[in-house]
Amino acid sequence: MYHTALESDLMVPMRDGVRLATDVYRPAGQDGVVGAALPALLVRTPYDKSAAGEDSEWAHWFTARGYVVVIQDCRGCFGSEGELGFLGCEAEDGQDTVGWVRAQPWCDGQVGMWGTSYVGWTQTATAAAGTEGLAAIVPNQSGANGYTSSIRHGGALELRWIAWMFWHSARNTQAALKARAWVDAALNSDPITFGQWLRRWPIRPGVTQLAVVPPYERLAFALLTHDRYDDFWTNPGINPAAHLDRFTDVPTLLMGGWYDSYTRATFELFEGLSACKAGPVKLIVGPWSHDRTGETSAGDLWFGQDAAIDKIGTHLRWYDRWLKGRPNGADHDPPVRIFVMGGGSGARGPEGRLSHGGRWRDEFEWPLARTVHVPYYLHQDGGLGLRPPAVDRSSTTYRFDPADPVPSIGGNVSSLFEAPGLPSGITDPGDAFLFEGVQALVEPGGFDQRESAGLYGCRPPYLPLAARADVLVFQTDPLVDDLEVTGPIEVRLWVATTAADTDFTAKLIDLYPPSGAHPRGYALNLTDSIIRLRFRVGGPPSPLPPGQITQVTITLYPTSNLFVAGHRIRVDISSSNHPRFDVNPNTGEAPGTRRRHVIADNTVFHDTQRASHIVLPTVPCPG
Repeated sequence: MYHTALESDLMVPMRDGVRLATDVYRPAGQDGVVGAALPALLVRTPYDKSAAGEDSEWAHWFTARGYVVVIQDCRGCFGSEGELGFLGCEAEDGQDTVGWVRAQPWCDGQVGMWGTSYVGWTQTATAAAGTEGLAAIVPNQSGANGYTSSIRHGGALELRWIAWMFWHSARNTQAALKARAWVDAALNSDPITFGQWLRRWPIRPGVTQLAVVPPYERLAFALLTHDRYDDFWTNPGINPAAHLDRFTDVPTLLMGGWYDSYTRATFELFEGLSACKAGPVKLIVGPWSHDRTGETSAGDLWFGQDAAIDKIGTHLRWYDRWLKGRPNGADHDPPVRIFVMGGGSGARGPEGRLSHGGRWRDEFEWPLARTVHVPYYLHQDGGLGLRPPAVDRSSTTYRFDPADPVPSIGGNVSSLFEAPGLPSGITDPGDAFLFEGVQALVEPGGFDQRESAGLYGCRPPYLPLAARADVLVFQTDPLVDDLEVTGPIEVRLWVATTAADTDFTAKLIDLYPPSGAHPRGYALNLTDSIIRLRFRVGGPPSPLPPGQITQVTITLYPTSNLFVAGHRIRVDISSSNHPRFDVNPNTGEAPGTRRRHVIADNTVFHDTQRASHIVLPTVPCPG
């Protein structure tokens, strides 16, 4: 084992002259730094290369095992020069950095990458630029096409990215960004929090504290206003899936979680790369929420000790095979390894979490070849079943008030934080850990779909979401046999609205029966999504005349869950899921500009000619 020789704050020039702060960790023995050229592992992060945490800990761990590790602040972040470009500059900057690493005498010409979330996007952006020298990448929980998922869904915006602009700008200590002394005060001294701004939505240029950090304000409003698919969304950093023809053909291990904010993207990138690259391309998806890869819980759920994996060991095995040529069998692993959730006791496990259970299973393709896509139909009486509706005219209408949206309770969220100010006793953000003191507006993972104190948007008497008049509930009878649902899911609705525009949401729920542990039962959210009506056909917005009936398809994130006999399958339909998604004002106005909202009467049809349904990817259970 080696120890580490660290060279800090090297300023690496990019093609436009901007220099990015870079740390190099090199293996060293008793006689000094190892002189031989070695494989290098690169991490490009907006989260402070010098911060204590996983990246720096992993750097020492990999260095001890004979790798050079390079960690770099992204453009506009912390020690680097330039302005924050969000994901739009990461392809070129990544390509330039790989070129610099390969030119160093301590690198043998092979470069691997690791990283989660944004740091996963920096990997795929670099590969999407066709970068030479990449030898192995492990994008963990990162994007594919930001327009169709992870940033926008069906025209709606994930508000976590606007929250990101608020808390990240407050903690970013880049000298140029904070050159004026009062900038930090505006961002960190008892600021108006993101949750408070949500109550005066939409925000306007020059009004919030983002006005003192112009790069962040520009990016926030770019995300708020670009609801059409244009050049903004074709950038290889934001949409690596659109550049698979240029994508470096590199051994790729994708990792994801069923409760991650990037679940759909992880599978789409796997499918895209598997179809056109030699790779190899492998996929591991566990029952995890964002940045919790390898853990045994997600939100209020516990999956058992088997749900945990050795995250860093999994990375090392991949790099050892492809950067050092060690025959450790990584190339012979099945292409897909998934954790099928469900089958647990339903009792209270560690920390009182619901024991939902599950098990690992290897597969050879995605979607699974043996999948049977089964429609479950919505019925007037709230039923959900295999039998199509038998009545000629049947519909349910509810009133959607944008001023009273349905609160988000768990789900596939991340970075939906607010920073109420620096932790007590700290006056300089440079002295605070990046995430210290931030507070989640929505916790990710699985939860009982019941309001409670402390959850954003919830009010006494804290009733189930199913009790709201604007939530339509459709559920099966108790299942006679176990039923596995694994794969991508679509909800196909026939709808109409009285408004110029509106949204429809769908959520799949595993409904536990009452028990000693949960006397009122437990409505477990599995996956959800949204469609903005004017984006129902793809392409440019297509407004629907009020009262006209149309069909919409809501693409839910993939999931894998065993619905146990005695449970019910439930689908909730509504028109908001806030603050996971922005709320439609129902006026049809351009995004980010409205000053009013209107109440919409929204209708879902469930009759012989307009049979709304969910298509479940069922997998035969072993006999």
